[in-house]
Amino acid sequence: MTTSIREYKQLINARAQTLRKKQTPAEAKLWPYLRGRKFAEIKFRRQKPVLFHINNQIYFFIADFYCHEYKLIIEIDGSIHNDSEQHEYDVTRAETLTDMGYKVLRFKNKEVMENIEEVLEKIKTKIDELS
Repeated sequence: MTTSIREYKQLINARAQTLRKKQTPAEAKLWPYLRGRKFAEIKFRRQKPVLFHINNQIYFFIADFYCHEYKLIIEIDGSIHNDSEQHEYDVTRAETLTDMGYKVLRFKNKEVMENIEEVLEKIKTKIDELS
């Protein structure tokens, strides 16, 4: 039995909702700065599914934070991203998203936890570039 696009989207949205409920400490630290248009009056979403089609197959990524206005994705990387297979997946994912017109910023958990001001400044700089 095949899964319809509608069912697939429901599954992905449910997965994103679960991730929103179980955010990492770094995501929890950054989110209050981005939510509710507090950051440069720009709307961000968290754990936002990004769907795309290749050869009649549906694929998706769930972005940690996403700004539709600038097609900006912010990813917060934990220690799992140090694994070589995960790193390779991250590179492929970033290339795919870039090819789709998205801009991707990546930060390590440590950066967010230890120097949130610098992270926010890098985000602001990127937004200024995209304006």
